[in-house]
This record gives sequence, structure tokens and C-alpha cells, in this order.
Amino acid sequence: MLTSVNAELLRALADPLRLRIVCLLARESLCTTHLVEETGARQTNLSNHLRVLRESGVVETEPCGRFTYYRLRPEALADLATFFGGLAEGGCEASVARRPCG
Repeated sequence: MLTSVNAELLRALADPLRLRIVCLLARESLCTTHLVEETGARQTNLSNHLRVLRESGVVETEPCGRFTYYRLRPEALADLATFFGGLAEGGCEASVARRPCG
């Protein structure tokens, strides 16, 4: 069942720039400066997207001097993967089951 948490995660990941950020953070923790360089986005735009990802639980922050590093929270994506895995299994079973019409 699609929960509000899953729906929030899906909305957060639906944006192409946010998905790009998540893909970058899957490889390494990065600060905003690195993300600006990698994505070409303006810092204010990037900060707004990072806020959405933080609030949805996809990323977390780690202060390091005057910089803030962002890292992926793999468990958030694992929960979503489990959700989609269940949908896939249900879809396989549903292809055999059929409700009679009329």
C-alpha cells in the first residue's frame, strides 16, 4: 500500500535535479560547492532541492567547518525498494488472478 511516507519520497525523487543529486550522493558525500560544480545548478536552487531531500529523509547533513556535507540515507531508498519489490511480486501474481466481469 502506498503510504504517505512512500508518496513523499516519490515526490522528492520525481524531480530530475533531485534524482541527479541522489545519484551523486550514492557515490560519495558532497558539500554544496561540489554539487553546484557537478550539476551546474545555482546554489539557491540547489539549496531548495536539498531541503526537500532532507525533509523527506533521503539525505542527511554533516557540518564540517564552514561547509555542510550531504550524504545519502540508504535506508530511505531501501524502504522504497522494498515497496516496489512488493508491487512487482503482486503484479506477477495479479497477472494470473482475474476477477470475473458482469
